[in-house]
Amino acid sequence: MQNLLSSRLLSKNLNIKIYRNVILLVVLYGCETWSLTRREERKLRVFENRVLRRIFGPRREEVTGKWRRLHNEELNDLYSSPNIVRVIKSRRMRWAGQVARMGEERWVYRVLVGKPEGRRPLGRPRRRWVDNIRMDLQELGCGYVEWIGLSQDRDR
Repeated sequence: MQNLLSSRLLSKNLNIKIYRNVILLVVLYGCETWSLTRREERKLRVFENRVLRRIFGPRREEVTGKWRRLHNEELNDLYSSPNIVRVIKSRRMRWAGQVARMGEERWVYRVLVGKPEGRRPLGRPRRRWVDNIRMDLQELGCGYVEWIGLSQDRDR
């Protein structure tokens, strides 16, 4: 896909559509259930910026006439869609609402609210999916008030 995205035979709009409808769908398959760390989020942003740099190509300086790579801010201005991490968070929040609205007889809901038995391993606990939901809610300014109860009201 690298040669296709950097090809000048295809327009930039067509390359962006290929990125959104082919590459992004493959990369984000199942992202609703991911429990991402900051390092993984950074790697996803780097991947997206690399693809966008390949699509938009280098920029020529008006004063010196030299070619240079686009900065991240310039890429964000050229690519108007939300970045890949924001897409993952919105999909994860949508899936969390769907799981919270499921009945208690569904296994997915039981996994969400259940407490595993047994002892935990030594060391720092791994980040759980619910922890990511809590952090996403705090970023939205909602705080971690009983979000399972809040999700019952779909409009809110």
